[in-house]
Amino acid sequence: MTQTSGAATSTSFHSATTAKQRFLRAYERDHATTLKVLKAFPADKSEFRPHERSNTALHLAWTFVVEEQIMLRALRGDQILGSGFPSAPESWGAVLDAFNKGYDDVVAELRDPRNADLDGTAHFFVAPKTTADIPLPDFLDFMLHDQIHHRGQLSVYVRMAGGKVPSIYGPSADEPWF
Repeated sequence: MTQTSGAATSTSFHSATTAKQRFLRAYERDHATTLKVLKAFPADKSEFRPHERSNTALHLAWTFVVEEQIMLRALRGDQILGSGFPSAPESWGAVLDAFNKGYDDVVAELRDPRNADLDGTAHFFVAPKTTADIPLPDFLDFMLHDQIHHRGQLSVYVRMAGGKVPSIYGPSADEPWF
């Protein structure tokens, strides 16, 4: 920060980084937080669902893996829709393994020097029964925010299934900071 004529000015933090670098930083941070929530869920209660119309905890957790596969396909310029995704495994541990593998694959793709500016688009849903091309940086942000949304859902499942909710954006009743 520099002083000019009594007014403080600063160089924008974002101007020194690319969209790819900013996304990678956010993705790394949020993956670690999501992993804490996944590890906090009691693995022996993977079939828990808070309501008959809700997904089981295992299926909800598998959503993170599928979203990582979608991000990876988008980063590689591959078709996202119409090619299917694998079914959820039967164990909580297998979901955690797949989530970490997906993370490693996405990070490797983001660290690849090709497509440094995240040029291109991803063809995906923009409304019910409506698809369109979405700029790649916007699509990746959308997918990360959707993971954050589902992480919030899973944190409620953790509490209801008898687990301890970890710190997510600040202290929790189960993980105070002081």
